[in-house]
Amino acid sequence: MTAATGTTARTGSGPTGPQGTPGGSGGPGTSGTSASAAGLAATLRRRPGLGKLLLLAVFAAVLVPLALTRWPGTVWPEALTVDLSAPLGSASDWIIDNRDSHPLFLYFFGYLSNAVVLSVRGVYLLLLAMGWAGVTAAAGLIAWRVAGVRLALTAAVSVALCGVLGMWIPTMQTLSLMIVAVAASVVVGALLGLAAGLSDRLHRVLRPVLDTMQVLPAFAYLLPVVLIFGIGVPAAVLATVVYAAPPMARLTALGLRDADGGVMEAVTSLGATARQRLLTARLPLARKQLLLGLNQTIMMALSMAVIASVIGAGGLGDRVYQALASVDVGAALAAGLPIVLLAVVLDRTTAAAGSGLDRPPASSAAGRLRTGWRGWAAVVVAAALVAFAGRLAGRLDWPESWIANIAEPVNSAVDWMTAHLYSGVPVIGGTADWAGHFTTWVLDPLRGGLQALPWWALLLVVAALALLIGTWQTALTAVLALAAIGVLGVWKPSLDTLSQVLAAVAVTLVIGFATGIAAARSARFEALLRPVLDVFQTLPQFVYLIPVVALFGVGRAPAVAAAVVYALPAVVRITTQGLRQVDPAALESARSLGATSGQQLRQVQLPLAGPALRLALNQGVVLVLAVVIIGGLVGGGALGYDVVFGLAQGDLATGLVAGAAIVCLGLMLDRVTQPTERRGGDRKGA
Repeated sequence: MTAATGTTARTGSGPTGPQGTPGGSGGPGTSGTSASAAGLAATLRRRPGLGKLLLLAVFAAVLVPLALTRWPGTVWPEALTVDLSAPLGSASDWIIDNRDSHPLFLYFFGYLSNAVVLSVRGVYLLLLAMGWAGVTAAAGLIAWRVAGVRLALTAAVSVALCGVLGMWIPTMQTLSLMIVAVAASVVVGALLGLAAGLSDRLHRVLRPVLDTMQVLPAFAYLLPVVLIFGIGVPAAVLATVVYAAPPMARLTALGLRDADGGVMEAVTSLGATARQRLLTARLPLARKQLLLGLNQTIMMALSMAVIASVIGAGGLGDRVYQALASVDVGAALAAGLPIVLLAVVLDRTTAAAGSGLDRPPASSAAGRLRTGWRGWAAVVVAAALVAFAGRLAGRLDWPESWIANIAEPVNSAVDWMTAHLYSGVPVIGGTADWAGHFTTWVLDPLRGGLQALPWWALLLVVAALALLIGTWQTALTAVLALAAIGVLGVWKPSLDTLSQVLAAVAVTLVIGFATGIAAARSARFEALLRPVLDVFQTLPQFVYLIPVVALFGVGRAPAVAAAVVYALPAVVRITTQGLRQVDPAALESARSLGATSGQQLRQVQLPLAGPALRLALNQGVVLVLAVVIIGGLVGGGALGYDVVFGLAQGDLATGLVAGAAIVCLGLMLDRVTQPTERRGGDRKGA
């Protein structure tokens, strides 16, 4: 009876009873309040994100009315913007006025420019002196030394195909520039990585610098480089170094900081000095990361080949850029394929060099000849003999009779596609109709909705998204990055760019996840898809931008299509890998319980592959944002157009401000799409 009475009192009595007043103690109202508070506390412990959102709502209830009182309106307040055009314009004028007289330019930048020119010219003359036979043999022999006969044949055939496509001389120009740029990037990146790997303070200082170097669009820093060095090879090489050095720096620092603690302790106990520990322990232990850094530096340097052609790099990139100007898809493909072939050869060779570190020493005579210093000596001697034989035979240039013209059939195919697919297709409509519908139904409403949102509401949405998957620090970083866009005075064009990025990411994820799931469930489909992904991942954006424009016209829709093509391979690869790495035991348990194939996918594979899918989302966002500038060339407008316009007109303020806004967008989107590891209590709560 007592228990029943107590229960009735707790559930039936309200706060209006004699002892249920707010000031009462021990009454049934107090018990109900305590139970509600306990339930709320338990809910918040189970759902830490809900607690963060409630706290954010409290902050918003206090701060938003104050902000509206001070700065009414929906657009970013003019009072909170900073005009950088005057100081940046003054800096540009000072550089132009002092470029030919100031000691900084005469005795530092001038000597640096001369060194770059002499280095590139020396490598180029060496490649020409070796002839096509010597260069092809050298590529095959280096691959043989690193990985064996199969890769040697792949390398030799790939280099020879550059000549078959009629691009031997431009390929040698690009290769000479890339060799110098990669060497400089490796030196600069290794030195920065060495400093960051040995010093925690320098690591914290260099990390945002490397982030900015990697996220800042190449077109944005081409302008200051051109102002200092002028149009030509030095500007192209140094712009490539700025873009390609960060991966080497990051991976060098990672390798040094992750060195085996037991080995380092043993070396220290033997009385080794700091220099001896570095040379005998840290660097040998970091060899894999160093080779991976070299691999990534090479790939990023090659991806700059076309962009660097805008400022006088020449070579294959210049041929691609000229083809874009004349809308010649065949010529662009003929010049773009050698870039792909070079990327494949260099990627496979450096990757094989990294994996070869774990192989045991060769036991056979042929294996010992290929490895060690004997292998490199054999490579040098054989390549020199082939090059000398080619000179004696007078066969330095690629024979014209061996050139295959692919431009005409490719252009014919593109013309057929344009004539039959651009418009007038029964039932489904043409590609121009698709582009128009996509712009009208997706891009315009998305842009209008973002620009109609009050600035403070957009900041709150970003903070809430960042809090749900990260920490307060993550949310603060995302909000400050978005606010910086408003401070720079490019709020509306940034939201226009954001609408294109969100639309492109949505399309990329739909296609990428579906393709990745299909590849994970079929080994044959994955094998067929792999070379296609390789081509799309290494082919310069300018090459497939031309057929995109031919099929979809000029505007924001083709800019989105180009971004989707560029980001899709990474999303497909990451999705496939994540699904394939799901624990087989979990799948076997689901099958034993009678789960169908679809149920296994929805209830087991996709949830367990959640981290990989979130990484695919993050990489899709970053890669789509990287093509914003390219989209500006085909009518994408917004920030991409501002960066291109700033470079074309020599307007440092417009180009750099738009580039900085793109960096801020990238930082904000990264924080709201990539979960942050929680520490301490946060981790327990999660």
